[in-house]
Amino acid sequence: MLSLVTFLPLIGALAIFILVRNNVELAKKVALGTSVLTFLLCLRLYAGFDTTIATFQFTEEANWLPAFGVYYRMGIDGISLPFVLLTALLTPICILASWDVIQKHVREYMIAFLALESFVIGVFCALDFVLFYILWEAMLIPMFLIIGVWGGPRRVYAALKFFLYTLAGSVLMLIAVLSISIKGGTFSIPDLMEIPFGFNFQAWIFLGFFISFAVKVPMWPFHTWLPDAHVEAPTAGSVILAGILLKMGAYGFLRFSIPMLPDATRFFVPLVFGLSMVAIVYTALVALVQSDLKKLIAYSSVSHMGFVTVGLFSLNQQGVEGSILQMVNHGIVSGALFLLVGVVYDRLHTREIARYGGLVIRMPVYAVIFMLFTMASVGLPGTNGFVGEFLILVGAFLANKAVATVAATGVVLGAAYMLWMYKKVVLGDIRHDDVKAMMDMNKREIAMFVPLIVLVFWIGFYPGPFLDMFHVSVEHLLIQANTVKTGSAALAMY
Repeated sequence: MLSLVTFLPLIGALAIFILVRNNVELAKKVALGTSVLTFLLCLRLYAGFDTTIATFQFTEEANWLPAFGVYYRMGIDGISLPFVLLTALLTPICILASWDVIQKHVREYMIAFLALESFVIGVFCALDFVLFYILWEAMLIPMFLIIGVWGGPRRVYAALKFFLYTLAGSVLMLIAVLSISIKGGTFSIPDLMEIPFGFNFQAWIFLGFFISFAVKVPMWPFHTWLPDAHVEAPTAGSVILAGILLKMGAYGFLRFSIPMLPDATRFFVPLVFGLSMVAIVYTALVALVQSDLKKLIAYSSVSHMGFVTVGLFSLNQQGVEGSILQMVNHGIVSGALFLLVGVVYDRLHTREIARYGGLVIRMPVYAVIFMLFTMASVGLPGTNGFVGEFLILVGAFLANKAVATVAATGVVLGAAYMLWMYKKVVLGDIRHDDVKAMMDMNKREIAMFVPLIVLVFWIGFYPGPFLDMFHVSVEHLLIQANTVKTGSAALAMY
């Protein structure tokens, strides 16, 4: 079942590559059908998932390279399942968003998107380090192509920057993976979680993982590739980048750093808190002065992910659960905001905030949907953004009151730049003649937002089912995080 969910999109991509030659419409339909079917299979996976079990479920194992101790191992727990579901949800929305927008090499574009979905789901399901690393690296190729081939005027520069930053981090991760696997005598991720490593070894491995995952999150000061990638990527590329790919770094902290290296994790908490506070405040201030819609949302993503890392390294139930939920929320809300930018960009072919204004007069449906996701982004009670931010702030307050106070300022700054953007784009009088000719959203565009709107209110008013999904797994993670593996009593103080 898990392998089918993982590789069904890749099978769809191969089908388009082999069977669909000159029929663009058929290629789009096969891509959409495959991604929808993958999402339905993920819902079945969710229906069969036991939320009372902390260990991995739906596990699959097969010989791959047994002479080298490498096996095909797959499985999910309550931490990986939300990201699998989010990936499966956003991919068909991205394909729908690209339906009329992508005009060149459409068949190849659909292949790239399905391959990307397959590799990303595989990353969240892999339980063998070799398999994980291969899928992690494979994901770079379709994303590089999506930015570099179908992006904006500076697409090659942005794609190369994205690739080089991520690859540099991946090299450090490879060294860390090889070191910990050789030291532990296995590539099995669950087995490595149970092995006690000395503190010095943990510290070096933690730093290797940390830089790799910090680039992907991205944390300050490793974030500079993100605005360029977002600005130049096509709309769907920005959605999948913000919605899914940024979560892979935080997932790495949850899957490897915290459970495998608990003593080093606790030791480096002040470092992570410091970088996160800078990210929250500094990038929020940078977002305030942006004139480009995509850049503003990109910098807001860095600020929001700062909240996530604060919650994760609070190392308590509220903080970690809030962070996981906030990552899901950010995938929903930032994805929707990038889709909303794409809607107006398709009509006016500019992202300059000053070129808009008064859209509520010509595009009332657009204005309402934009307002909804703006409120979700600033964490208005009743929306999904509030639940995640509230839990993170509670967790941060329990861990460190000063960090919680600084993080709270990010909420205020976030409200300031989001409401300023909404005012400049949607409210006021129409200042330009071409804006007067803009048409409101069509049925296809509205359909893209329906599932996201449902989730905003569902999580906002009734987050229980979502928190239940990973509650037991987080409890188990925190037991691992608070275990002193090195046996050094001095380390328990951190």
